[in-house]
Amino acid sequence: MKDQLAEHLRFAAELGVLGVSRDPAWHARPGFPQGVGKGFSPDAQNLEQIEASTVADPGNPQGVGNGFEAGPDPVALFRNPAEALVGVRTDIGDCTRCKLHTLGRRQIVFGVGNPEADLMFVGEAPGGDEDIQGEPFVGRAGQLLTKIIEAIALKREDVYIANVIKCRPPGNRNPEPDEVEQCEPFLFRQIEIVKPKVIVALGKFAAQTLLRTLDPISRLRGRVYDFRGAKLIPTFHPAYLLRNPSSKREVWEDMKLVRSLLKSEV
Repeated sequence: MKDQLAEHLRFAAELGVLGVSRDPAWHARPGFPQGVGKGFSPDAQNLEQIEASTVADPGNPQGVGNGFEAGPDPVALFRNPAEALVGVRTDIGDCTRCKLHTLGRRQIVFGVGNPEADLMFVGEAPGGDEDIQGEPFVGRAGQLLTKIIEAIALKREDVYIANVIKCRPPGNRNPEPDEVEQCEPFLFRQIEIVKPKVIVALGKFAAQTLLRTLDPISRLRGRVYDFRGAKLIPTFHPAYLLRNPSSKREVWEDMKLVRSLLKSEV
């Protein structure tokens, strides 16, 4: 069984398969046969989860005579990271998984930028401007982030930007543990699709959440961590810099480290 599944994974990788989706809308795409079994990502890591899935032979969509039955929830294949990110956003839907949807949020703030970026920025949660516009880091802090990106000779559209939480918490409070639990898996899927070389965690909350630590940002920054196949660098949040401009020196040092890692074989 495992050998069969491994062969499926290798074959999918050779075809350039980059992701999967359980969204029913994808099942009805023209040319996508009904009842086709699981699609595989070439870098899928959870073989046990795949083993638990029902797999249909692509040459035999109904699964007849091959020892498997086609599952009721087939998975579509994505042709590129941009398409895979759309699939994740579709999976989120008009999310009601945690209480934030009852606490005044206007819309989901998913992510923006290059779906194949080498550099990814992860913040805490949307603020008021982001909740209105539906895009992360568009307020004053976002404008400063754009300048920080440009300081290392990149443009905003060259990187990918997301938050741990996709909905604005009331009063811009820190997200609560149950909210993180529900929303964080979508961030992890974004990271797995984009496959950045370097991730910059913006601020205490993002850094502590991703690194599973209570250490203050002042202790975390200035160091490089291995995180989900990337190098993670914590730094101060742009909003903090607006209140404490003297800390821009430390952020510049962090960004020089980012620039060095991007130029190296990380």
